[in-house]
Amino acid sequence: MTKRRTAMTRSAEWIARDHRVISPSYTRSYPAVIVRGRGLKVWDADGKEYLDFSAGIATVATGHCHPKIVAAIKRQADELIHMSGTDFYYPSQIKLAEKLSALFPGEERARIFFGNSGTEAIEAGMKLARYKTKRTRFISFVGAFHGRTFGSLSLTNSKSVQRRGFSPLLPQTSHAPFAYCYRCPLNLKYPSCKIACADYIEEEIFRTTVPPEEVAAIAVEPIQGEGGYVSPPPEWLPKIAQLAKKYGILLLADEVQTGMGRTGAMFAVEHVGVKPDMIALAKGIASGLPLGVLMARQSLMDWPPGAHASTFGGNPISCEASLATIDLLEAGFMENAELQGRYLMGELKKLQNEFESIGEVRGMGLMVGMELVLDRETKKRAGKLRDQIIETCFAQGLLLLGCGPNTVRFCPALTVTRKDIDQALSIVAQTFRDILKK
Repeated sequence: MTKRRTAMTRSAEWIARDHRVISPSYTRSYPAVIVRGRGLKVWDADGKEYLDFSAGIATVATGHCHPKIVAAIKRQADELIHMSGTDFYYPSQIKLAEKLSALFPGEERARIFFGNSGTEAIEAGMKLARYKTKRTRFISFVGAFHGRTFGSLSLTNSKSVQRRGFSPLLPQTSHAPFAYCYRCPLNLKYPSCKIACADYIEEEIFRTTVPPEEVAAIAVEPIQGEGGYVSPPPEWLPKIAQLAKKYGILLLADEVQTGMGRTGAMFAVEHVGVKPDMIALAKGIASGLPLGVLMARQSLMDWPPGAHASTFGGNPISCEASLATIDLLEAGFMENAELQGRYLMGELKKLQNEFESIGEVRGMGLMVGMELVLDRETKKRAGKLRDQIIETCFAQGLLLLGCGPNTVRFCPALTVTRKDIDQALSIVAQTFRDILKK
């Protein structure tokens, strides 16, 4: 009995220490202290094993501690850890920039700015847009998440708690309706709507409140992440891109979560043939190491020395991890994301036929959302049920995350197998049965 009590209190002891010294602003989904990870599995301080379908919020793209990533990190750490890419040249940084420039799906090759996170990549894009266009305004979308620093937070529109107490934010930032077909903001039906939510920007926002010639950039997630894994119809993003081009507005694609193979392509914009002016990357780009990237057309990124910089951005260890990550993505992990994502979607839709509370299953590749409702007719959000499902799955050894008010997100590492998916869905299905019986 004594041994059991000691084992059960290790995580609790760490959590108590955390509460004394760590900012309470973090949103901790589980009372779990993770100490080790391999592939799709992680272990907590008490030795309990979990199947991880969160991948560090879609960050550990190649799985936990992939041997090729670990080897790349160790090799670079033996040679050089840091000198600052602001003042010195790094071979690893240059090699990664060359690789990303060649991958950029825009109309030109790209130049690369390195930071440490997604929010920094967005901030860099906002600064570059203002510098290049000499315009002041920005447009993003309802439900968007672009980060939590002041500029990116001004674009973010997913949860009020993220903004509460921090006003005034960046002025002259407007939010347009996103193509959330399951809950159409214009109360229309796809495809008879003819993508009216995209036309809304020109017909309403530009007509009434925002002169288009003052807009520097439109920031957009090809698939909304934090907002609920909302996947728009294929016509929507091309219409947004056409609108931006019509008015000389730069298009900033936020691929922090959708990028680096997660949707089955290196960048989600490639699925619909959109060529953005800028792309923001982070999360899966370095398999868990901190790295943020702004990619921009070469003719666009021509600001002078000192206009923008980052002490730690493009750290050589992170760059080497990123180069190894891209090698693995191109060697088959990206293809696996498309294959296994299709299987995951199909199996979740089978569960939808069994459980009325699953209102919609949506997504692309290994970025899949399952929205829960109390009633399919009214579509009343089932936020408490969503949280209960996630908490119960956690107790059964499966790590999932929520997004939006009532959606479960499935974003495992791109190394996931059909066996892993079957194991996860077995836990999910049993959890639904147990909860809905009560």
